[in-house]
Amino acid sequence: MLIAVDAAGGDFYPKNPVEGAINVLEEDSSIQILLVGPEQIIMDELKSYDYDSSRVHVLNAPDVIGMDESPATAVRSKQNSSIVVGIGALKQGKCDAFVSAGNTGALLAASTFILGKLDGVIRPTIASYYPTIEGFRLLVDAGANLEVKPEMHVQFAKMASIYCSEILGIENPRIGLINVGHEEEKGTENLKSTYKLFSDNPNFVGNLEGKDILFAKADVYLTDGLVGNVTLKFGESFPEALKMMIMSAVKKGAIDQNDAITAQTVLSTALDPFNYEHVGGIPFLGVNGVSIVGHGGSTPRAITNMILGAKKCVEANLNDKIVESLN
Repeated sequence: MLIAVDAAGGDFYPKNPVEGAINVLEEDSSIQILLVGPEQIIMDELKSYDYDSSRVHVLNAPDVIGMDESPATAVRSKQNSSIVVGIGALKQGKCDAFVSAGNTGALLAASTFILGKLDGVIRPTIASYYPTIEGFRLLVDAGANLEVKPEMHVQFAKMASIYCSEILGIENPRIGLINVGHEEEKGTENLKSTYKLFSDNPNFVGNLEGKDILFAKADVYLTDGLVGNVTLKFGESFPEALKMMIMSAVKKGAIDQNDAITAQTVLSTALDPFNYEHVGGIPFLGVNGVSIVGHGGSTPRAITNMILGAKKCVEANLNDKIVESLN
């Protein structure tokens, strides 16, 4: 299996993408790597590693899309960027999947414009991993669609449910609708209409409030991209905020240094299963190809797991199952 890696994506390129790609060669002998980006930069970075050169290929893409660039503008104006060239290679069947820690909006735009949508899909979506006390669950939409119509919620739930069962191993995923209260009549007219569409779905657990998310009251949390992205970013800040609160308590004399070290150790151990590095990234659901985006600050470990995750999606025929579900 040939997985294309955006060697010019993320905050720490080319080191982290290249190192993560090289590391995966030792973990999975069935994978070959296609590094996409400025060729000379990639070749210079590869000199730092001992690897099987027959399993690593380079595709030159001299342009780089910055993390803060306008997605649509960057995709149109930088046709030789690693994202556009890499997605183009996937479209042409030159690789089996494409992974990137680069500009999320640009990757979504390129994936949608170049790969196109799966048959029957209204809009592609980003379904992000979200930590709970029972492990990762899915939050959808996480920023791709700021406004979501009821029928889109239904499709997103189907696509996310298939991902849950095929990749996360969660059988019969429970679906919850994020709202301001549990009662059926709560929320906007849009949310009320969405609730009605799910009324006959045996896996629908009804409306859920923000306080229900961390306690895994559902496996798929449905919301629009605005609320979803805010919720996601809040969740990402939570572990670091807890550590800072502990240190603040130490400075105020509320707890001593030894107790603080113990608390930090317990906290790090407890939160480790929720570390994004363990999953790396998640595919854009609904596009006609396996295109996976990761955190901009992805470490080499995260890149490695992103590549392994891409392989799982390909082997599971995820997109075929999504099309079958929708049609």
